[in-house]
Amino acid sequence: MTDSNYDAIVLGGGPGGYVCAIRLAQLGQRVACVEEAEYGGVCLNWGCIPSKALLANAHLYRKAQHAGDTGLSFGAPSVDVAKMQGWKDGIVKKLTRGVRTLLQTNGATLVNGRGRLVARDTVEVTTASGGVERLVAGRGIVVATGSETISLRGFDFDGERVVGAREAVSLRRVPERLVVIGGGVIGLELGSVYQTFGSRLTVVEVTDSLLPGIDRECVKVVERAIVKRGATILTGTRAEGLERRPDGSLVVRVSGQDGERAIECDVVLVAIGMRPRSRGIGLEEVGVRIDERGFVPTDGECRTNVPGVYAIGDVSGAPMLAHKASKEGEVCAEVIAGKPAGKDWVTIPGVVFTDPEIAVVGQTEAEARAAGVDVRVGKFPFAALGRAMAIGETDGFVKVVTEAASGRVLGLHLVGPSASDLVSEAALALEMGATALDLALTVHPHPTLGEALMEASAAALGHAIHVVNR
Repeated sequence: MTDSNYDAIVLGGGPGGYVCAIRLAQLGQRVACVEEAEYGGVCLNWGCIPSKALLANAHLYRKAQHAGDTGLSFGAPSVDVAKMQGWKDGIVKKLTRGVRTLLQTNGATLVNGRGRLVARDTVEVTTASGGVERLVAGRGIVVATGSETISLRGFDFDGERVVGAREAVSLRRVPERLVVIGGGVIGLELGSVYQTFGSRLTVVEVTDSLLPGIDRECVKVVERAIVKRGATILTGTRAEGLERRPDGSLVVRVSGQDGERAIECDVVLVAIGMRPRSRGIGLEEVGVRIDERGFVPTDGECRTNVPGVYAIGDVSGAPMLAHKASKEGEVCAEVIAGKPAGKDWVTIPGVVFTDPEIAVVGQTEAEARAAGVDVRVGKFPFAALGRAMAIGETDGFVKVVTEAASGRVLGLHLVGPSASDLVSEAALALEMGATALDLALTVHPHPTLGEALMEASAAALGHAIHVVNR
């Protein structure tokens, strides 16, 4: 075995790892990026990108179903699942090829195989053929191993009838009856895709609300939309067991406040969350601390407790989001290269790509009040917005939470059309320390969805024009 020497080694080629490796190379560092599967990680291969491709198709399908309301007629829409999956796979392949090309073009070395720390400065990589390569880092090792789906006892994945998020984006048929265990982001996004294409959807959530942690008023808008389309929502309900019948169908046993019940279905999607991939890669052996939830604690410069070992992305803690991982990747690269950098952001936006979408930054109204802050809230419904009416998407609203005394924006919560795009302005507002007056006085083009942020901010001040002020 011969050693290959680098300035830095990045363990993992997902949205945190590949960004970190590219930035390191741009900064003149000799870097190797180790990936055991496909570059792009969960996000590009079976997470963010493929699921959003399916969600975009589902949104278009629903719009086509109601096109007759506006005077357009295309005939009854239908879905060719195999063709749709081929289209989705093409997007994934194009993006993953692009990541490899970007790494190589910037000068990073790609190393395919499973990496493991064997010393504070050394990674051993086992290749698919069984060979072992030793990589030595002169300046640092970056752990960017991401996360994996959590399984549920008694609901073992088989890839066809009982699936996780990985398999759910690649189903080759639309199940007639779909049970989703877990009413979080993944469960509602993927559940709503197949509901749109014809599945009878049942969502089982153990807590008392869907999408725990998100503004309850926003959640209610999405819940109403899903129920209106025929779904059954069971909150405060636990999945207890699974029965497989000879005909291939399934029975899910659940228990809640109303006792036990059995739900017949054809496919079960287990979507109870993700856990960090921190075990079995040598971290404990070299002294890196892992907390009780499996996360690797880091400081503001992505350093672990072991000098020369860094961690970024899902493995380093919540929020487990691709854009947070990418930003940490850039910060970590600059720290290793000796540049001044740190995790100094004010907020990390969060998005739920249901229909309608939810997007959030900062504190909820409830969180601010619980912290003892005197708040003022402004809301503007999309039902009062000309652009929303023109595109036939009027569900939802924009809510601005401000500190009463100063008017400083503490949080912005959106549920409705293109919330995922509108939230970037909201994030900038928090980063810049904007007040409701700043947003209200900023001229927004008409007619646009973005006007809702301006109007909601004006409502917080009591002088909105197109909605009755409180």
